[in-house]
Amino acid sequence: MNGRLQRTPFPLHLRDVPCTGYATAHHGEIFQGVVRTESGRLRRVLCSLPCSGLGSKATFHLDDSGTVTVTPAWKTKAQNAARLALEWAHRPELGGALEVRSDIPPGWGLGSSTSDVIATIRAVLSVLQLDVRDQSIAGLAVKAERACDSTIFSNAAVLFAHREGEVVEFLGGQLPELVVLGFNTDPGHAGVDTLGFPPARYGPNEISRFADLLELLRRSIRDEDIHALGQVATGCARINQAHLPKPRFDRIEEVVRRVGALGVQVAHTGTVVGLLFDPRDAQTGGRVEHAREEIVGLGFDRTWHFSTTQTELVNLRGAS
Repeated sequence: MNGRLQRTPFPLHLRDVPCTGYATAHHGEIFQGVVRTESGRLRRVLCSLPCSGLGSKATFHLDDSGTVTVTPAWKTKAQNAARLALEWAHRPELGGALEVRSDIPPGWGLGSSTSDVIATIRAVLSVLQLDVRDQSIAGLAVKAERACDSTIFSNAAVLFAHREGEVVEFLGGQLPELVVLGFNTDPGHAGVDTLGFPPARYGPNEISRFADLLELLRRSIRDEDIHALGQVATGCARINQAHLPKPRFDRIEEVVRRVGALGVQVAHTGTVVGLLFDPRDAQTGGRVEHAREEIVGLGFDRTWHFSTTQTELVNLRGAS
């Protein structure tokens, strides 16, 4: 729809009808770095790896209080997002009770707080009976917590300025399906304060490398070339080693080569790593199990696997 929104008189009886919103997790990124736009501006961008087996659900019950309460009380980012959504919709006089439930482990780089925020915004807008574009929801999410991931655009692969809430480029299709073997590289499972972590300061050589990887990313989406997609993810993961290094990364890459994986991807501000596999390969099941044994042998005892196009996530143990 054009414009900011189309306002209609708010039906008073709907204040007694709670609405829900849902947002899926991501599993780190396929691409994250700095690119130079056509205008010559450098922008921080990413392309997230979807993980729809985990997510956040928000339920919002509207009232006339002018105050938003949230359960559990510590989910203050979601509470702030609800208030921002009401203000954006020109309904600051309204309030409500927000409940957020999530199975996404915080601090791992899976987008736990972002999913809470997006689910909340969707729930509030649903109560208000507003049909709002994903781009506008992303902008509200950035206002609520200073960053957002690109999985909000579920129908398209995008290059997303995650700290600005803007799509820099639609990449011409969807991410092709991948099978992912994920694991947490932090033995203490303490995680990373994503927003508190200072943004990486990339040098000229790294920025030049990102330009090459971006061109490869475009081609991989256009041609549905998952082997090229694995190269993109691996290249970005290697650059990230200078900024938030993952332990035993060289040995992880050796596992990739031995088991015939497509590549490795990481959470650039988190602790998870994923090995990427071809879902069309008849040997993928065996490759994943072989890789899991080797990853556990490296000391990473928490593993799971999933397909990027399905909602089932297998064997995520001890995530709470």
